[in-house]
Amino acid sequence: MRKTLTTDERYIQMTETPIPHLIITLAVPTVISMLITAVYNLADTFFVGKISLGGTSATGAVGIVFSLMAIIQAIGFTLGMGSGNYISRLLGEKNQTAAEKTAATGFFTALIFGGCLTILGICFLEPLMLLLGSTETILPYAKDYALFILLAAPYMAAAFVLNNILRFQGNALYAMVGIGTGGILNILLDPIFIFQLDMGIKGAALATVVSQFISFIILFIQCQKHGTVPIRLHNITFDKTIYSTILRGGAPSFYRQSLSSIATTCLNHGAKPFGDPAIAAMTIVTKIFMFALSALLGFGQGFQPVCGFNYGAKKYHRVLEAFWFCLKVATVMLLILSLFGFILAPDIMRLFRAEDPTVITIGSFALRAQCLTFPFMSLVVMSNMLLQTIGKNKEASILALSRQGLFFLPVILILPHYLDMVGVQISQPIADAITFCIALPLATKVLKELKNQVDNENHKKNKERS
Repeated sequence: MRKTLTTDERYIQMTETPIPHLIITLAVPTVISMLITAVYNLADTFFVGKISLGGTSATGAVGIVFSLMAIIQAIGFTLGMGSGNYISRLLGEKNQTAAEKTAATGFFTALIFGGCLTILGICFLEPLMLLLGSTETILPYAKDYALFILLAAPYMAAAFVLNNILRFQGNALYAMVGIGTGGILNILLDPIFIFQLDMGIKGAALATVVSQFISFIILFIQCQKHGTVPIRLHNITFDKTIYSTILRGGAPSFYRQSLSSIATTCLNHGAKPFGDPAIAAMTIVTKIFMFALSALLGFGQGFQPVCGFNYGAKKYHRVLEAFWFCLKVATVMLLILSLFGFILAPDIMRLFRAEDPTVITIGSFALRAQCLTFPFMSLVVMSNMLLQTIGKNKEASILALSRQGLFFLPVILILPHYLDMVGVQISQPIADAITFCIALPLATKVLKELKNQVDNENHKKNKERS
């Protein structure tokens, strides 16, 4: 393991290293972390689908509880991205004290909010599962799975905060160790708990809970040992300015993640009239799409600390260079993934539910439809990360609200009434295409502002020289 950089060394690294090399250095560990996380999300779906009795209903239950996990992620990402964005700018300004207060405040607040979700979720477990779209046949599996997830909510939410705090300091490698270890452990424990210990879907949930706890412990140790902004209890503050900045910076993540939960719930309700196979198929497609999207998100997260540091240091030319580099690479990457996904859609679906041809048929069409618009997500994601990191919270929030809220929710509520199952299958691709049309002008405006700041700085330098 390489030595930990001092605060000054980190500042020099983030503001002077050539952009392509710096982005790749930070992005590779994050991409690996995101892919491992996505793989162990897929692993639950994969192994649960192999349960001999009730496999289709159990697969549907994973999709139901995915909405609950999105709520936990909403807490973690809101406080993690909000505090992380602010920390990266504070470190760019060399304000270590405020950075440490921000980190402690975000971390301990996540533990408290996660605990509140645990209590409320357990008290209203069955109504919650029905609200999230469970059918009567899926309900027993969903309750078994959700109970374990709710017990883990506090440290799962706090782990997302630790992961983001490490990333925004430029310590993506240490974040990868924590996330990666938990992910690999989950994949190993799934077949042991589900089949060898004959725990069924409870085994999948227990594997997730155990692996997430190990990941949390490792991330906390990495933050204390290798981070330039350690977590200390005495640094927690109820200062309105810090809380306000964290919440404003995390608002786009809150909208994105909470709407993801609502959108998944609506997707489950939209598929519900067509039976458990329809819910299972859309669950699999959603997990596959999230796996592919995780690579893009990981790459973009390598951009965020570079963006934050250099924006705080007023090196706007580096912010622009980093954005365009990431956008080009991401677009090519998504085009390749979409091509493979479109061609291999039936084979991919068979990996998860080969015993159910209805699931394969429904899922193959939905996956191919998603592949047609997936490349648009490169601009949407990179623009959202740029806007959120430089503090353009209003624009970032609009973009975060657009995909899963402003467009997807009306589409999934309306189209199935006219197009039946096809309406469910094409709802997300339609929302993605419209969101791209919103992202384009928002990104263009901010990029022009950054270009003007660069031109002004160059003009000042030329004037000083003359």
